[in-house]
Amino acid sequence: MKRVGEWQEMKVPSEWANTTIHHVLLKEIGASKALIQKWNSAKAIKKNDQIADLNHKLQFGDRLSLHLFKNEDFGVLPEYEQIEVLYEDDHLLIVNKEAGIDTHPNHPEQKGTLANRVAFYYQMNGLQIKVRHIHRLDKDTSGAIIFAKNDLAQTLLDQALEQRNVKRTYIAIVEGRLPHSKGKIDQPIGRDRHHATRRRVSPKGQKAVTHYVVKQYLPSDNLAIVSLQLDTGRTHQIRVHLSSIGHPIIGDELYGGKKGLISRQALHAAKLSLLHPITGEKIEVRAQFPTDMLPFITDTIATTI
Repeated sequence: MKRVGEWQEMKVPSEWANTTIHHVLLKEIGASKALIQKWNSAKAIKKNDQIADLNHKLQFGDRLSLHLFKNEDFGVLPEYEQIEVLYEDDHLLIVNKEAGIDTHPNHPEQKGTLANRVAFYYQMNGLQIKVRHIHRLDKDTSGAIIFAKNDLAQTLLDQALEQRNVKRTYIAIVEGRLPHSKGKIDQPIGRDRHHATRRRVSPKGQKAVTHYVVKQYLPSDNLAIVSLQLDTGRTHQIRVHLSSIGHPIIGDELYGGKKGLISRQALHAAKLSLLHPITGEKIEVRAQFPTDMLPFITDTIATTI
């Protein structure tokens, strides 16, 4: 695959010969039916530089092109603030979100979110594209977040996330000494009917699975540094699960965490591993720890996540 202006071009290999464009886009590229229809309606598909129909058959050596890099509305208001870019190419952007800001606005006119900053970053780099976050982090959680830069990348990354092929590693600082060096918390999570924003472990909730590994115990403070990975992505999942086993994250007042050591929940999305949605290459990024967590994080932990 290669980019040619606003188009993504690919040479048709022998194994795609005598199949329709619709089949290739759906089965070989992985685009959704809705996205394929959108492209077809917008005349965003070409075969050998000619607008193509979905029923056209491809032959070995044909050039199949998709109009992926067109101008779009940002969808949010650009707002100047620096962002820390961890990875970027034509298809995706990964940034390190600071604590204290929302991932995206709750209404079109809202500012102050990471998405607003990404829109400004695009604008300053001459890109007029929609801001598409693939997942999100709680306002007071820091770390790596993926943005897709076109609709195909968004579709494929959404699928990868749903199929658990995007590996997210979090680091939390929790109260107490956990009884096991590693384990799994498999407890459903639902809304807390007594509190508008809080979640709780509930038999009637959605399935939620969190895996943890204790990286270090700090006896002088009675704190543990814990690495976590999720099989599911429920709201507040890590925070709820750790609190449910008696080891809340420090600073997480909503779930019983100790006050005074840090001004927000000590939770950081430290590493992301995934296969590139277009090229298939492995991408692994690490998000630098924020300064408020550094007093608890040794160099060994920071470099061995």
